[in-house]
Amino acid sequence: MRCRHLPLVLALLAAPALWAQALPTPAVLQASLAAPPQPVTVIEPHLSVGGKQVRLSYLGYPIAQVLSAHLGPDWQKTPGKEIKFRALDGYVSRIPVERFAKHRAWLVLARQDGSEFVVDNLEQNQKRVPLGPYYLVWDNIAAPELQAEGASGWPYQVAQIALRTSSKTALLPPGLAPGFEVQAGLAQKFCLNCHQVNGFGGDKMPINLAARAKQIDAATWQRWLLNPSAVRPGTAMPPLPEGLADRETVARQLHDYLKALPVSE
Repeated sequence: MRCRHLPLVLALLAAPALWAQALPTPAVLQASLAAPPQPVTVIEPHLSVGGKQVRLSYLGYPIAQVLSAHLGPDWQKTPGKEIKFRALDGYVSRIPVERFAKHRAWLVLARQDGSEFVVDNLEQNQKRVPLGPYYLVWDNIAAPELQAEGASGWPYQVAQIALRTSSKTALLPPGLAPGFEVQAGLAQKFCLNCHQVNGFGGDKMPINLAARAKQIDAATWQRWLLNPSAVRPGTAMPPLPEGLADRETVARQLHDYLKALPVSE
């Protein structure tokens, strides 16, 4: 019997051995999955600021369907692993496999209404940002608790996906005092998509926060995390999400953790 995913498998095998295998083009993906993309409506976090909610509808595939074709059907049977999404601009999002069992997500490739596949990233002072080739979105309407996280875990311009070992060793290295597990998770969720700690993290703005946090006083750190545009007008750095409970405490916890983290590079 001919494998219906054969074109996708061949495309992945032909991809260069980079940080992760490149995803096929949307046209190849659609042909390989042998099904049209599905509509999904979400509260778009890049537009939903200042207490308003903006709903947008996209076309795409359930992420579980794409991951099964890309990584094999056993990807969900590996607790303690992470799915790494790498964007064209160096943004890296690492999401535990367990999250995909808890919440529904789609890898989308177009707007349902046929309009341009772009978004205004309001909190990063960016207009008409291209979302393609792929954009990971979550059903934050059925799971309103996701709305408090803002755009964390919503990588766009996704070009590569990989299954990797948990990042706990990088974030909780030997020599770090115990008790920072929560703070390490917050750093991964809100900081390390763009920045790094000791070489681990994203490449969009690869500042070593393990070193940088030790150079910034607590008050300045709070301003940077809560209202970065007030510190540097026009910055692309977003603030901690508005819906996050006790943002000041989260900012302080991140500072305390990063100051305690040993600098190895």
